[in-house]
Amino acid sequence: MSEAEARPTNFIRQIIDEDLASGKHTSVQTRFPPEPNGYLHIGHAKSICLNFGIAQDYQGKCNLRFDDTNPAKEDIEYVDSIKHDVEWLGFKWSGNVRYSSDYFDQLYQYAVELIGKGLAYVDELTPEQIREYRGTLTAPGKDSPYRNRSVEENLALFEKMRNGEFAEGSMCLRAKIDMASPFIVMRDPVIYRIKFAEHHQTGNKWCIYPMYDFTHCISDALEGITHSLCTLEFQDNRRLYDWVLDNITIACHPRQYEFSRLNLEYAIMSKRKLSLLVSEKVVEGWDDPRMPTVSGLRRRGYTAASIREFCQRIGVTKQDNNVEMMALESCIRDDLNENAPRAMAVLDPVKVIIENMTDDVQRVTMPNHPNKPEMGSREVPFSREVYIDRADFREEANKQYKRLVLGKEVRLRNAYVIKAERIEKDAAGEITTIFCTYDPETLSKDPADGRKVKGVIHWVSVAHALPAEIRLYDRLFSVANPAAAEDFLSTINPESLVIKHGFVEPSLAAAQPEKAYQFEREGYFCADNRYSSSEKLVFNRTVGLRDTWAKTGE
Repeated sequence: MSEAEARPTNFIRQIIDEDLASGKHTSVQTRFPPEPNGYLHIGHAKSICLNFGIAQDYQGKCNLRFDDTNPAKEDIEYVDSIKHDVEWLGFKWSGNVRYSSDYFDQLYQYAVELIGKGLAYVDELTPEQIREYRGTLTAPGKDSPYRNRSVEENLALFEKMRNGEFAEGSMCLRAKIDMASPFIVMRDPVIYRIKFAEHHQTGNKWCIYPMYDFTHCISDALEGITHSLCTLEFQDNRRLYDWVLDNITIACHPRQYEFSRLNLEYAIMSKRKLSLLVSEKVVEGWDDPRMPTVSGLRRRGYTAASIREFCQRIGVTKQDNNVEMMALESCIRDDLNENAPRAMAVLDPVKVIIENMTDDVQRVTMPNHPNKPEMGSREVPFSREVYIDRADFREEANKQYKRLVLGKEVRLRNAYVIKAERIEKDAAGEITTIFCTYDPETLSKDPADGRKVKGVIHWVSVAHALPAEIRLYDRLFSVANPAAAEDFLSTINPESLVIKHGFVEPSLAAAQPEKAYQFEREGYFCADNRYSSSEKLVFNRTVGLRDTWAKTGE
């Protein structure tokens, strides 16, 4: 199969193929244009994979351009995090990072050109009045009383706006299009507003800032973008995109194409609501592992490859839909099942004493991956006192329970067969110690007399166990569509973070942040990139071994 045949196809790629075949374009130039007013989320990852992926596949270029037209909500912290996320996902932008603010001088001149053509005017209506005059989906808008000022008066007022002679909200510049248009976006949209805010790139040079719809199309044109890709909510805005470019003196006229945004079940994709989760301290920051942000997913243990695979699997269409969370979780499970080394951790420990064993410490050889001998093996210490998980022992159980039962046998992973003989409990009736015997002839082999031992459980040697904080992360919301709730904060899942204090095997002493491990029988985990250190190990659960939210009522 050729490389071209192996590529996923979609309606955007079909358009590009036709444009190249017809000679409309000889190369492909895309861009990824985030606003630096928050951290990127999984929906942005879809756009990143689309824009950068197309540029890669067609040997074209993709710009990273920050849409930085609202300094009051922007921060250099967001700029840096976005650059890091794009690179972490495996992509490299063409040339230098670009900013819409790079073009503020040109944008101002294009606004002056529109005024000179009688296609823009300075309006003194308040923002509330502008909304009122705009009309509704069923009623047309009405003209502002300032709509028919002369070109000379508009030019003079606009220059005074630039010079800081008017208060915020007292004036704005509007495009003069059609207050009766069936498309509200075309009813004389605001294209410049006064804002006395220091800008992270231009400082205090400007006190008027262009609006997104005016800025975006001109920035695309100045950069020679061939295919301007955005989500469906900008479909009506395409009319304004084209109107601006049709009415200014500019050589390039890119085309805008819309695709459906990513909606993920049990998650919120509104940057405003994500910001609220952070400001209200529902989560501990933009990189909280329960957040759908790229940095949150990374901290949780998601790999760049798994996110790229997810974006490829869901595809690019014009149909809005909610993607099941299990689709994302399936991608990381597939990746980590293949690539994560195995290790042992006991999340809810109870002590086992093997009474007929000496105090000598043995070394048990364990494969780092059951199906990948090339990943090597490790030596794990084994002694007469081990921790097992409390859920792996019962005083009595039916035949379906294949773990340790009083009077019955079970195998310790890659070690010996043990038999539970008796237990000790504390005053509250909680089991504190399980006393066992072991069969010394069963190191990694079946009992000599043909006894069948079906269960296998994991363990950690008490003397060598490393204490660890284990963070069991789950879905942040308890309902599939929290955005539809009257109060989305009321749908927070109270079990979205459960902290356990357990033990891990000594090989994990040097676990690197974000490096994934499969904790045998528990799930996939990684060392936390914020809190974990050699003095205090902290592991985050990336995902369980299987989907516990499946629609089976589990």
